[in-house]
Amino acid sequence: MTIGKRIKKHRTNRGMTQKELGIAAGFDEKSADVRIAQYESGVRTPKEKVIANIANALNVSPKALERLDIDSYEGLAHTLFMLEDIYGLKINSINGNLCLMLDNHKSSKYATFFDMFCLWRQKAEKLNNGEITENEYNTWRYNFRLQGEE
Repeated sequence: MTIGKRIKKHRTNRGMTQKELGIAAGFDEKSADVRIAQYESGVRTPKEKVIANIANALNVSPKALERLDIDSYEGLAHTLFMLEDIYGLKINSINGNLCLMLDNHKSSKYATFFDMFCLWRQKAEKLNNGEITENEYNTWRYNFRLQGEE
């Protein structure tokens, strides 16, 4: 999901117009809606300070808007939150252990994500059972592609 789509998602969740968000982020009233529209459409990419202002206006962390990363725990958390929003990833607990869960209904809009995880689990089981080497497993992981995706 692009930064523009994340801005729009949080803006609409807050029930704000583009103009309201732009003004709250510190833009001039005359161009506030145009600036936000440009960011949301991807015509322009906001700089770090603008991201911080928009995040503040939306009452979210700048990490919730920025390009997803896993180089920090906060970045990882926001990456997982996006996976929840986009693909239906859920957190749960089983016997006191935390786990991530996916919707396993084939009719679900998340079926491809579920299928991808099934393939991953099958390969991991083969590694754990000694059917493939760690090198074969890593080669599979780093060359992974879903059928039909480029």
